[in-house]
Amino acid sequence: MLRTEWRGRRHRAGRPHRQPPSPFRTRISRNDSMEPRHGFAMNGRFLTQDLTGVQRYAWNVARHLNDRLERLNTSAPILAPSHAADPHLSAMPLVDFGRVGGHAWEQFALPARWRGNLLNLCNTAPAIKARQVVCIHDANVFIRPESYSTSFRLYYRFLQTVIVRRSLQVTSVSADSAAQIARHLPLKASQIIVLPNGHEHALAWQPDRAKAAPAIVSGRRGGPERPFVLALGSRAPHKNLQLIMDIAPRLGESGIDVIVVGGSAKIYSDDGLSGGDNVLFTGRIDDDDLAFLLERALCLLFPSWTEGFGLPIVEAMARGCPVISSDRASMPEVCGDAALMAAPDDPSAWIGHVEALRQSQQLRSELTAAGRQRINQFSWRTTAQAYADLIVL
Repeated sequence: MLRTEWRGRRHRAGRPHRQPPSPFRTRISRNDSMEPRHGFAMNGRFLTQDLTGVQRYAWNVARHLNDRLERLNTSAPILAPSHAADPHLSAMPLVDFGRVGGHAWEQFALPARWRGNLLNLCNTAPAIKARQVVCIHDANVFIRPESYSTSFRLYYRFLQTVIVRRSLQVTSVSADSAAQIARHLPLKASQIIVLPNGHEHALAWQPDRAKAAPAIVSGRRGGPERPFVLALGSRAPHKNLQLIMDIAPRLGESGIDVIVVGGSAKIYSDDGLSGGDNVLFTGRIDDDDLAFLLERALCLLFPSWTEGFGLPIVEAMARGCPVISSDRASMPEVCGDAALMAAPDDPSAWIGHVEALRQSQQLRSELTAAGRQRINQFSWRTTAQAYADLIVL
């Protein structure tokens, strides 16, 4: 089973969508009919994967697409490998089947079972299907190959080349990502529909329910009042966390700690990342813990060389956390004028921005207000409606 990594937050059963179990029976047995009235289904392999950025996209689109289908008084199944987590969506019942999982299920069991239109939101899709919509989030396997294992990189390059040629429609999460994909895959950027991530899920997090984060903050050598900056994401090279390690000693001299949330994953190359005395690696934490940290951090540092979208940026803005971001790839498109920007290879600029935030409450307040306004540009509801328009016949 492929498990992609974003920032490595723990996926607790039943928690990602924060919905109580539906009063409807949403899991359909293998012997029940799957055919909905309009003949489309969602590829639910993400329901067997850790909740990272790509899977977060699929979860939230599914939730809001379900609302749309309810209003239309119709339904569409989510097809997934056996024992997948049930999202309990009343208009999108889970149909789990097959004796295999992962890529084998997606490439063989899924197309054998489903002949109608198929919505795929997590970079891959059955290679033999033509009647499908596929979201490819980025072109990182082409532009930052050193971030990935050889087998992962070769498989994705081959599979994505095939599916973009055969699919009815390809989508992506930013205009920059669409342009990058068009440079490496056989289609034009104008043929890719941009349907970005949303922010609403982060507003539902409950920092008062945080379990690990209070001890993380209070257990530091400098105590709970010592300021800290926060970094999210895997340690893949394209995430550029090495820059944060490089500036950490200077931040420490100014009395600022660095807290890094997340872990690594098998698809990424070995990073060998390590930090100084003022750097704390938390590993995986829950969403409520992340909200607790974001609301207390001096800022979020997001120094990636490339991102398809950069979901932590809008999550931080939703929780009132100022953002300092790389000025490359999709980040300017997402940040607008609501963040401080710096080149990912200019440590002095990052240190200068952190110092400016530490010294100016007015600057922090202005960025917080601008961020809360900026996130209105990115809505799961709007993105789900666009997918409904694409695939609901």
